[in-house]
This record gives sequence, structure tokens and C-alpha cells, in this order.
Amino acid sequence: MFAGLPSLSHDQQQKAVERIQELMTQGMSSGEAIQLVARELRENHNGEMIVARFEDEDEDEEE
Repeated sequence: MFAGLPSLSHDQQQKAVERIQELMTQGMSSGEAIQLVARELRENHNGEMIVARFEDEDEDEEE
């Protein structure tokens, strides 16, 4: 699977991690917090995008 992801500076990455941790301390699950922060980053990001390829581990096991 390929996904366009915002290219973030170290500072932006750190702020995203802190936001995820804050949401989790408020009772949100880690998965929900990550999805929310990722959506916010995509909606508000003006810079470069990178292309990342994610491989499903299940595909490797079937071969």
C-alpha cells in the first residue's frame, strides 16, 4: 500500500507525538489518537509530501 504522507520536521514530529500522548491521557485509545493527529496533519500541512510503501505482514505469511 502506498500513502502520501506529510514531510515533517523533527519539531513537527515531536509536537505530533505530544498531541497523541495528550489525547491518550484524556482517555482516547492510541489508535484513535494516531488517526486523529494524522488526519489533522494531512488537513493542515502545506509543505512537501513523501510517498511511503507499507507492506501487510499477512501477505508475506501466505507465500
